[in-house]
Amino acid sequence: MTYTVTEETFSSLSGYWSKPIHPLQWKIVFVLPAWLEVWWQVFGTGTELSLLAVRDGGEIIGLAPLKTDGKTASFVGSANVCDYLDFVITPGCEADFFNVLLDDLKRRGIARLDLRPVRPDSTVLTNLVDIIKKRGGEVLCQPEDVSFEMDLPVTWEAYLESLTTKQRHEVRRKLRRLLEAGKIDYRCLKTGEGLAGFMDTFLKLFVISRADKADFMTPRMESFFRSMAEAMAQISLLRAGVLELDTRPVAMILGFDYNDVIYLYNSAFDPQYEALSVGLLSKVLCIKASIEEGKKRFDFLKGNEVYKHHLGGREVPIYGCQISIGIG
Repeated sequence: MTYTVTEETFSSLSGYWSKPIHPLQWKIVFVLPAWLEVWWQVFGTGTELSLLAVRDGGEIIGLAPLKTDGKTASFVGSANVCDYLDFVITPGCEADFFNVLLDDLKRRGIARLDLRPVRPDSTVLTNLVDIIKKRGGEVLCQPEDVSFEMDLPVTWEAYLESLTTKQRHEVRRKLRRLLEAGKIDYRCLKTGEGLAGFMDTFLKLFVISRADKADFMTPRMESFFRSMAEAMAQISLLRAGVLELDTRPVAMILGFDYNDVIYLYNSAFDPQYEALSVGLLSKVLCIKASIEEGKKRFDFLKGNEVYKHHLGGREVPIYGCQISIGIG
């Protein structure tokens, strides 16, 4: 086997992702080229881009979307807007990929890896950690956050039955009260058509829904949100939900649909309608729509909000890993 490491571009990565027969596994939305490119354009200053591909005889077996700062390499992305990250590897090639990559990084003067946030099923935790230890390196992986997800049943009624008796009663009661308040419509934007108007309203509701969200949505962050939503729409992964009461938007959801998984990325609501639980019910109706579309999993993403427990989510720990590369 003849292994080489090549420098890639966001354009070349997009070409690999768009080939359905390519064996690389892009398991999560936050490692897709379109997402990474938007992040880099908005937040990438101060570090050097290192999009590395490991090749076996010319065939790519894995990708390392990294940025470097001195002797430290980390994922392109950041925990505040990327719920989890990972390498992109052809199944069965993990050991070869990581050993070749680590040798190359050492030649580049990289001594440390700061890899976060990662799931328990990431290639970082399932493969890289053991390889580092065998090479004489040091690893410190610690839980830093939690995420929530749930498998979706085939029917809405089956979902309701999966909830506790109390929560099932609460969902039905709140839905009934909302229906009594006026004409209700929940619709989902899946293309770029109308996206600018959606984002205008979403961002307006976002900053008035909670003080911490207002602090979070800086001009730079707003630029990221707008560009990211447009990029996801262009590759047909955007799922933007709008809950309307008498044609007025009262709650909105910004999410994605990838590999039959719905990602609930962020949400906003009008505080004037908080008594009607419109924020919670927009998520309930998003789950309902996901079930009706035959989706397999609903990912609430990071954060330990109580509603995620109540709506059936199961906890998934999210880790940060500090790695000292071994002697090889």
